[in-house]
Amino acid sequence: MLENERFVITVPASSANLGPGFDSIGVALSRYLRLTVERHEEWIFIPETKEVQSIPTGTDNLMYEVAQDVARQFNIDLPSAKVSVWSNIPLARGLGSSASAIVAGIELANVLCDLRLSKREKLRISSLMEGHPDNVSPSIYGGIVVGYHHENETYIAQIPEFDVDIVMAIPEYELKTTDARDVLPSDINYRHAVEAGAIGNMLVAALLNKDLPLVGEFMEKDLYHEPYRMRLVPELSLVRKEAKALGAYGVSLSGAGPSVLCLAPKGKGKAIAEHMYALLPNCEIDVLQIDRKGVFVEAEVTTS
Repeated sequence: MLENERFVITVPASSANLGPGFDSIGVALSRYLRLTVERHEEWIFIPETKEVQSIPTGTDNLMYEVAQDVARQFNIDLPSAKVSVWSNIPLARGLGSSASAIVAGIELANVLCDLRLSKREKLRISSLMEGHPDNVSPSIYGGIVVGYHHENETYIAQIPEFDVDIVMAIPEYELKTTDARDVLPSDINYRHAVEAGAIGNMLVAALLNKDLPLVGEFMEKDLYHEPYRMRLVPELSLVRKEAKALGAYGVSLSGAGPSVLCLAPKGKGKAIAEHMYALLPNCEIDVLQIDRKGVFVEAEVTTS
């Protein structure tokens, strides 16, 4: 990076699972984490929006920790920087805020250290950090992504073109992923696992065929996590009933919750959202689009 140059990193939010795609399927959404970065004598993170007011402002910030880890992997000293942090991705709501921060941290190191990482390399690094690719992969690639991660390799298949409205019901309360995982069983029986896998397979097939009614049907047949998490998110059953009555294809938890995702025909999202405003006064209701670009960097050259 040049001495008189600053740059902007933009990372989309994400929603994981889409029902039965547990820890495997994710979709990039049109909410964003945006970092404006310039060289500085020490590391400092400056929050610019309410969503990030509570983030650490020094080297205890997750994005710095990720960037430093990546730089060390390549045996490069990480230059210090001033980072202005803008975001409209709420924390601990099931919209991939931590995954967006990890992807942003990788991109920080990528630019500051001139690593020139490929998307595949960013995917591998981020999946190793997260433990699964369902949030980080759409934040990197955009679109809908199906993935599988293990210690030796990370695999993904991208579905970039998918023209729908996504209505999000975002409760005021937080739900930590660790707490949402605590309610899951430690194991499931063989027959149950076979059925759950078949449901997930049908969801993937419907996504690839762009059979939206079938996508919606199988979004709601999950056996891996939603039956156990429903008691933590009372909004799910209400949104599912009301949104389906107004023409939504399907409704599922967004990630571990508590946000609820409605997949709707293009152009119907606004009407569904307006109905939800009245039903859920303690939720933020928003109509989002699928982000098709994924993370990107723009340089801003300042003049003296």
